[in-house]
Amino acid sequence: QVHVVESGGGLVQAGGSLRLSCAASGRTSDIYAMGWFRQAPGKEREFVAASSWSGTPSLYGDPVTGRFTISRDNAKNTMFLQMNSLKPGGPGVYYCGGGGGWGGSYYPGYDYWGQGTQVTGPS
Repeated sequence: QVHVVESGGGLVQAGGSLRLSCAASGRTSDIYAMGWFRQAPGKEREFVAASSWSGTPSLYGDPVTGRFTISRDNAKNTMFLQMNSLKPGGPGVYYCGGGGGWGGSYYPGYDYWGQGTQVTGPS
């Protein structure tokens, strides 16, 4: 069993930055890649970014390319999403998913999900 926990959400202003964390525990050897998705109220989850533990492959959604960056602390089984130059987009919950293969931007490609972390303000 794999357990995933997101953290780091909060209130941000337009143009601001925020760093989200996604920590995996349990059978972490079952995870090849992790992906970040954002869900606004009343809307479906949309892809943000994904990366394997090695960093290759990595993928970013068009709206965040150049502004968001994924980094990893493999020793701590933790992946980070650095979000810069946040734009007005309203509140949303950021979810982190772990998958045994490369899920990319495909939401069903991830098997293990956390409870999400709330970001209030820009996206």
